[in-house]
Amino acid sequence: MKAKNRDQSLTDSRELDGSYDPLTGNPSNSQSKKTIKQRFLKLLPCCKPTVAPSISQNSVEDDFELSTVCHRPESMDKLQEQTKFTKKELQVLYRGFKNECPSGVVNEENFKNIYSQFFPQGDSSMYAHFLFEAFDTNKNGSVSFEDFVFGLSIILRGTINDRLNWAFNLYDLNKDGCITKEEMLDIMKSIYDMMGKYTYPSMQEDAPREHVETFFQKMDRNKDGVVTIDEFIESCKKDENIMLSMQLFDNVI
Repeated sequence: MKAKNRDQSLTDSRELDGSYDPLTGNPSNSQSKKTIKQRFLKLLPCCKPTVAPSISQNSVEDDFELSTVCHRPESMDKLQEQTKFTKKELQVLYRGFKNECPSGVVNEENFKNIYSQFFPQGDSSMYAHFLFEAFDTNKNGSVSFEDFVFGLSIILRGTINDRLNWAFNLYDLNKDGCITKEEMLDIMKSIYDMMGKYTYPSMQEDAPREHVETFFQKMDRNKDGVVTIDEFIESCKKDENIMLSMQLFDNVI
């Protein structure tokens, strides 16, 4: 996709109409499944072009390598039971994760570096920080392979409710059970920063705040100034474009 078309698809819509996927902040309704899949796979370190051994070889090597890294993840069989990935998919994901993170965990700085490759035209550091917080479920400052695949399993294979709950947790920055305008503004500013300053058409400085107001007009049903998980899920399910954006992540890997 040409840069101009990509940037225009990011900025054509200023309302919460599905043009940004609620899970990742990525553009959705103006791009095909194929394009979303290609960009998502580009983000995953395990999908960088490599000449990989056969799965049978991987299985033997993985057993040995699991004993040499600093953090040893759960067995593939156990992870298969706990996620919606097959053992083969887990082996592919693990090999890529290990190649990028030999210690078995990724810290926030490395996570930001990986995510910056996805949006080279802007500053993705703040949004990557929020995303890292969502993956770091143990709040220990690192994301293990288990953290990674648990989150990925929800985003790619979870039910609509699972995915929306994950998105809500991403937006609920202080984890108090509701989304405030201040939290949503921080998220929207990070998304606009990630999109880059030199977009077409150019964005106004007050665009993030306008987007937040639109979000609350649609989501804050009882007008109490905050959006609860029930309001969020109910509103998203009634929005055809948001539901379409959920489907774009089906069968990505």
